[in-house]
Amino acid sequence: MKVTPLGLLCEPGGFYVDPSRPVERAVVSHGHADHARPGHGAVLATPETLAIMRARFGEDRAGDEQQAMAYGESVTCNGVRITLAPAGHVLGSAQVVLEWQGSRIVVSGDYKRRRDPTCAPFLPVECDVFVTEATFALPVFRHPPDSHEIRRLLDSVALFPERAHVVGAYALGKTQRIIALLREAGWDRPVYLHGAVEKLCTLYESLGVRLGELLPVPKGLKRGHPPILAGEIVLAPPSAEATPWARRLADPVTCAASGWMTVRQRAKLRGVELPLIISDHADWDELLETIEEVRAPEVWVTHGRDDALVHALGLRGVRGRALHLVGRGDEEDEGAPEAPPTEEEADAARRGAPS
Repeated sequence: MKVTPLGLLCEPGGFYVDPSRPVERAVVSHGHADHARPGHGAVLATPETLAIMRARFGEDRAGDEQQAMAYGESVTCNGVRITLAPAGHVLGSAQVVLEWQGSRIVVSGDYKRRRDPTCAPFLPVECDVFVTEATFALPVFRHPPDSHEIRRLLDSVALFPERAHVVGAYALGKTQRIIALLREAGWDRPVYLHGAVEKLCTLYESLGVRLGELLPVPKGLKRGHPPILAGEIVLAPPSAEATPWARRLADPVTCAASGWMTVRQRAKLRGVELPLIISDHADWDELLETIEEVRAPEVWVTHGRDDALVHALGLRGVRGRALHLVGRGDEEDEGAPEAPPTEEEADAARRGAPS
């Protein structure tokens, strides 16, 4: 594998993994915008990822040639054997397993280790080189159980029945996961959706993920109409909470579902009243556990807090290498990316988060 301005290039195979700009041949790990780009010549991905790309980019921009490959299936390209394994990040997300001349590299894409009712769980694959993300690679990031955070949300709804609860979450993956977790926790009432998240919820359902009754937030209300959706749960992109759209709702409780909500300063600056620590990435302990499970003597880190993770790997006798790939970590929030923490925020997390 070679690091290039376009991303990771498999030189003998003649293809890129998650390239940052259009290329002739690409293997795409999942549908988030910092990994899946429009305009490639040929794209290999899971059927779900290809469906997500078509929904987001249009049929003619998701790859001139689209090759769907299920988990566990393999194809050989110029002597390089390609297999896709579940990554547990979002629906269809995959690790890219590459084998050539007796060696194996696994490119994880983004991944999480928590159970997620909307996608297949992460599958550790032993390898010679493991290419990992490091989004939450600081010891302060130890995410609580998802059920605990969902219970906090439901308790707040019960405590403030006169208010709407608006949960800011990524349109792809996080929104659908929160809905599924709410259903498991016993919420059988409708979940209301901002228009920007409806399309992907519909796609998830068409791909077999059951989300229960979903309704759009009512539009076209006349001036002076009483606030709506008191006691209800609304899912929206994080950026929507600060727009006039939210004013129609009954005294909304601003919530945000993100691993970054560990950083209390970030929650405060964003005006988040109820921060929910629900992440679609592995936390610090899960990163280290994963690296131990795959038994790779060499680990490459694509983005995030690579310095802390590389240091921790060195203490464990594992060779670490920071790749500094361009464009990684900028997952979309309908045009408002949620960036990694600044140094000031990271310092605040170190001081204020539980260890």
